[in-house]
Amino acid sequence: MDGLSIIKDHQKSIIDTIRQITRGDWKVLVLDETTKQIIDSSVNEDDILNHNIANIERIEERRAPNPEMDAIYFLSPKPHIVDCLLADFERRRYRSGFLVWTGFLPEYLQRKLEVARRQIAAQPPPLLVDFFPRESHLVTLRDPYGFLLLFNPFCNDIVGGYLKELARKIASVCITLGERPKVRYYKPKNNTYEANVLCYHLANFVWNELDSYARSSGGSFPPQSPRPPSVLLITDRSMDLFAPLLHELTYQAMVHDLLPIREEPDGKVTYHMTINEGAPNEEEKDMPLHDKDSVWVQYRHRHIQDTLEKLPEDFQKFRNQNPNFSGQNQNQTSLNDIRDMMAGLPQYTEMKEAYSLHVNMAQEVKNIFAKYNLFSVTETEQTLSTGLDEKFSKPKGILEQVVKLLDDPQVTPSDRLRLIAIYSLFRDGMIAEDILRLLWHAKLPSAEQVVIENLELLGARPLKGLKETRQPIPPLFPPKIEENGNINSLSRFEPAVKHMLESLCGGSLDQTVFPYHEKDVPASDEAEGLHTQGSLRAGAPRWASANRRQVENRQRIIVFVAGGATYSESRACYEVSEKYNRDVYLVTSHTVSPAKYLADLRLLNADRRKLDLPQDKPPPKAPAHLFERPAPPPQQQRPQAPPGMGGPPGMGMGGQMPASGPRPPTKALGAMTLSSAGSGHSGADHQRSGSTASAASASGGKKDKDGKEKEKKKRNIFGIKK
Repeated sequence: MDGLSIIKDHQKSIIDTIRQITRGDWKVLVLDETTKQIIDSSVNEDDILNHNIANIERIEERRAPNPEMDAIYFLSPKPHIVDCLLADFERRRYRSGFLVWTGFLPEYLQRKLEVARRQIAAQPPPLLVDFFPRESHLVTLRDPYGFLLLFNPFCNDIVGGYLKELARKIASVCITLGERPKVRYYKPKNNTYEANVLCYHLANFVWNELDSYARSSGGSFPPQSPRPPSVLLITDRSMDLFAPLLHELTYQAMVHDLLPIREEPDGKVTYHMTINEGAPNEEEKDMPLHDKDSVWVQYRHRHIQDTLEKLPEDFQKFRNQNPNFSGQNQNQTSLNDIRDMMAGLPQYTEMKEAYSLHVNMAQEVKNIFAKYNLFSVTETEQTLSTGLDEKFSKPKGILEQVVKLLDDPQVTPSDRLRLIAIYSLFRDGMIAEDILRLLWHAKLPSAEQVVIENLELLGARPLKGLKETRQPIPPLFPPKIEENGNINSLSRFEPAVKHMLESLCGGSLDQTVFPYHEKDVPASDEAEGLHTQGSLRAGAPRWASANRRQVENRQRIIVFVAGGATYSESRACYEVSEKYNRDVYLVTSHTVSPAKYLADLRLLNADRRKLDLPQDKPPPKAPAHLFERPAPPPQQQRPQAPPGMGGPPGMGMGGQMPASGPRPPTKALGAMTLSSAGSGHSGADHQRSGSTASAASASGGKKDKDGKEKEKKKRNIFGIKK
């Protein structure tokens, strides 16, 4: 999608801070593990080095001292990182330090730094970029435990602190975008489950963070802008229980659902494949999936049928546009042709690999879709999630369809479990025996019943008594069905996020379900401006860079989904951006695949000790090697004289001291008298002898001094002879 990008905004914030500190003077950039990942998510290392950064180092690692250069410390405000910093100051590893924190440093940690205040050159305001841009309009916090922390009842005593941490990071996204949005939050109609107040508390914490930052900025935040007021919508995973379970038929969602995509802790997303299979230059390679891949960006939100039709055509067009590389113009061998070929070779190779990757993945997705009867599974899922069949009428015989698929050996066990969970949501509750019967048909262990039962912790009603009658809960958003051929019949369901955004843009979002924060309730005329583009854009001329002005003036909507967001919800945000001329940013703790969602549901009511939460692990400590005293430099040993050579005065043969010690000059002492005349020499002789000795002594001293100067010149800076 054209326009603004949170990746660029994130990168600009980091580079601008570095540039303002270096000011043309070379410095070392020191990072910790977290800030290294933050920078790597949006900034190329070369871009940093091009702004007077001599080297990039990790504060936890061993480093050579560099006392003649200043350092920029870009660090996380954590206790063990402060200890690492104090170790640097104690060793005087650098001349001085500029401290840039990713958040506000607690007072007790500020007090610890008082002992090193002379080595702190400056502490600029915190650089609030503690989040990870993944796509131009998608941000994750790389927190795969968020779902369990928020909805597992055994985590209730730590959920408050976790919500405050989330609020700081959500506020950081808003601040990086230069927005102080109106805050709205999801208030479920069903308030019988314990986690129904999560969004309310999170909205309060976020509002307080933004208000505190605005007051501390001295009126500079938010900056002046021609855009209409922005909106922050805070929701959680309980708002839409179908989306993580359904088979979404767009390319990106299917790739993450069906293929072995690897997501590394550092945020890299890769697919392992064979390049040039069958050729002499065959190679196994992990291919990245990111925004720099133009083919991926072009196709990721397209329906898989459209992708399968258009991708080979585009690949063939690419080959036709590059005949020199594809072997179609082998007769053109002029110097100009060769020069052009060499200049375009890197770009051609990159694009060729990208097309090979996506042709391979799309074909693999197609094969899996056919092999495991996903057409029938998806068709039934769409009926259950929308409440309407492919003819847009009330479904009949739906239980028979479900049981038939559960008995089908082509359907995978994971897909059978997903189907049972979806059916339980459709039925709004079943007796426990019926769930066990469905698990028996699916040939799944009875222990998997916990997956269905734990949906209750998200506000669902999967179980009910044998004779219990209950009023159905009306859907949050009635399904909007548009009959549009076969493709739409398998994609009739739209996530609640899309309905919410469309209602917001149309000015019809229910304020009883999505109320404003109590201090953000707008007046009637202001509320009108929140879902229109505003008079500034309406009155602007359409000529003279109209496209640029249009992008700059678009309203920004920030959606936060606590507990993880799906790829279908990400796709919905892009589609609303295009349709309604907005910039919609999706922020979430992590992206959710169906496999991850099922695994978390199994643990949703498990004892906290089984969750392996980071909050329950011992706090990290500064590495011990940072506090080690440096080893003293080796002492220079004086060279020994060769055997048999005379040593200094008082030494015996070979430079060894005689065992009896120095011998007194007894004969000379015996010849001496109290009278100079009795010495056997005249006064003149004595005077002449003394002057000669004095001259010899002076001459010898001069030679000795010159020798020492030459000796110094032969030594290097460490005092070792060359």
